[in-house]
Amino acid sequence: MRVLGIDPGLQTCGYACLETAGAGEKLIEAGVVRTDSGLAIEEKLNRIAADMKSLLEKFSPEVVAVEELYSHYAHPKTAILMGHARGVVLQKCAEAAIKVRSFSATRIKKSVTGNGRASKEQIQRTIQTILSLPNVPEPNDVSDAIAAAMCCANEVN
Repeated sequence: MRVLGIDPGLQTCGYACLETAGAGEKLIEAGVVRTDSGLAIEEKLNRIAADMKSLLEKFSPEVVAVEELYSHYAHPKTAILMGHARGVVLQKCAEAAIKVRSFSATRIKKSVTGNGRASKEQIQRTIQTILSLPNVPEPNDVSDAIAAAMCCANEVN
C-alpha cells in the first residue's frame, strides 16, 4: 500500500510517501513544499493546492494521512491559519478521489514510538531506526509527515 503523509502549513508543508509491503515500510520520498512569506494568504493556498495536486499525481497514493488540528488556548489564530492549509489538502484529495485518514498528534506519536507524549527528537530517532535512514529526518515538517504516514500504515496493517 502507498501512503502519502502530509504535515500541512502555510509557510512549509511537509510530505512523505511511504510504501508498505507485508511487515516492512520503505520511504519513497520525503520533503517540504514552501511558500514565499511575502505572498497573500490566497496566493499561498493556491500554491499549496497546485503542489498537493502534483504530489498526488506523482505518488498515486491509496490513502493520505493528515494530522488533526490542535490549538493551544494561547494561540487560537494558529489553528485557524493551519485549517486553511489543511482544508486545501483535504479538498485536493477529495477532487482526486483519494481516501484521507486523520490522526491526533498523540495517536501518531503512540503509533510510531509507543509513547503518546514522545518528543520531536524521539520521533525522529524512531523513524530513522525503523526506516533505516542514514540521518534523522529533518526538518520537523518532514518527520511529522513521515510519522503520519507510518501511523496510517500501522492502523491499516
